[in-house]
Amino acid sequence: MAHLNDTKEFPLTAKIIDGKAVAARLREELAAEVATFTQQTSVTPQLAAVLVGDDPASAIYVRNKQRACDKAGIKSTLHNLPAETTQDELLSLVQRLNDDGEVHGILVQLPLP
Repeated sequence: MAHLNDTKEFPLTAKIIDGKAVAARLREELAAEVATFTQQTSVTPQLAAVLVGDDPASAIYVRNKQRACDKAGIKSTLHNLPAETTQDELLSLVQRLNDDGEVHGILVQLPLP
């Protein structure tokens, strides 16, 4: 019985994948799908991002998500909350966003203070 590391039975070949090119193609495909969806339904998908506190890495991550949404034709809204926000206040906002028929996705950025 051959083993997976037996190169005589299973020759190993390398394939270089251009991650940036693959990502760009996927973004283009997504943008086309979003445009078709919006045209057919008159609905623009929307992502609501919730950022609590002032963690710089989290802010960059959320900003990058907003840019990606913009490129794909997806509306994005940012809800910036102070670090002192209570759990009840955060959950209340998430519930309001969940009840909003124009919001189709909610991103609560971690870490939370």
